[in-house]
Amino acid sequence: MNLLQIPKLELHCHLDGSLPLDFVREQLGDSDIMQVNLQAPKDCNSLAQYLERFDLPIRCLQSAKGLEEAGYAFIKEVAKENIRYIEVRFAPLFSVNENLSCREVIESLLRGLDRAKRDFGVYSNVIVCAMRHLTLEQNIDMLRVARELLGHGVCALDLAGDEAAYANSEFRDLFAQARKWEMPFTIHAGECGSVSNVREAMDMGAKRIGHGIALMKDQDLRKELRHRHIGIEMCPTSNLQTKAIENWEAYPIFDFLKNDLKVSVNTDNRTVSGTTLTKELAFVCQGREDEEELVHQLLNHAIETSFATDEVKDRLCKEIRR
Repeated sequence: MNLLQIPKLELHCHLDGSLPLDFVREQLGDSDIMQVNLQAPKDCNSLAQYLERFDLPIRCLQSAKGLEEAGYAFIKEVAKENIRYIEVRFAPLFSVNENLSCREVIESLLRGLDRAKRDFGVYSNVIVCAMRHLTLEQNIDMLRVARELLGHGVCALDLAGDEAAYANSEFRDLFAQARKWEMPFTIHAGECGSVSNVREAMDMGAKRIGHGIALMKDQDLRKELRHRHIGIEMCPTSNLQTKAIENWEAYPIFDFLKNDLKVSVNTDNRTVSGTTLTKELAFVCQGREDEEELVHQLLNHAIETSFATDEVKDRLCKEIRR
């Protein structure tokens, strides 16, 4: 099975952690920036250390032109491995400044994604990230703007940042507002070992869980997520780098699949983790005789749990089942 060539889709990919090296060099006017400056260190020991690699990419996203070109460069890169649909997430408030409003930030990125769709045929949607370290007022102000663009390039809300430092229970008011405004959402949960964060995300109404590694500790919670058809966005390489799991042998993806959870495989951060979706699928399938069946199962789960329109889902189903 040629994993590079088959049509694929991805649901959990951060823009700032996935910018190509050449784009970062060009935007910052510094040809001395190396791949190692953007990638997680080989001895990375925590999520907090992993997040340190986002400083340079975020500097590229401080102008309308930078955001538009980032969207275009991102899609140009993922198109190389036949990604047909991708949900790219980013934190608009990281780009708001005296020259750029929140709406201008989001619309600038959407322009780049739309231009890339015309050139490369890749469908995309944006998931806006509320950030754990920001205030409720800041996050709701961002949500209000994003909600106006729902269905016009924006598809959902997310909660990102240092999960170990800010529990999901601190954000109930934010997601209550999201439900009131009928804004779909996914939530990072269980990446740092907290089962309660996963349960909280489920109780708040998340349609998907980002990472969800801690689910391995709670069989009853797995059953509840299965009953509610909640998707689990797993990111193997990233999870190993951030020490969400100690080693591949302990990785719970196959246990989750045996429990009929709607698992998808994703990159999280293509540049920071030094990976692609092709590499992630190959990693998961290594040594397995059911590679083709497994890949199609994971891709079908991604289609089913995506925030895409029914029309796009139908098109993806036809492409992947060819």
